[in-house]
Amino acid sequence: MTPTAQRVIGIVVLLVTGMLSLPVSAFLLDGQGTENWIIPVQLLAMAATGAVVTVALPALAREGATTGRRARTGMWWGLLAALVGVLVSWFALNGISGA
Repeated sequence: MTPTAQRVIGIVVLLVTGMLSLPVSAFLLDGQGTENWIIPVQLLAMAATGAVVTVALPALAREGATTGRRARTGMWWGLLAALVGVLVSWFALNGISGA
């Protein structure tokens, strides 16, 4: 697979999971004693997802990067995708003018 195709697939996968990770973690952890764990679980899940995607698609990291470096780079890509997902969800629910 070409590096461009790897980047496109990786970015799409991370953005989609970033948008879905907050609602899924909220659905799973919406209980009396677990509602404070929604954001940390979402961020942890997205960091893990980013690491897995970047290890699987090496073009998301620097050329020649080791597996550990790709995993660390992927964690940051996953956290960025989580932030983008939260922003997209915010604007989808509230519009441009806010709440």
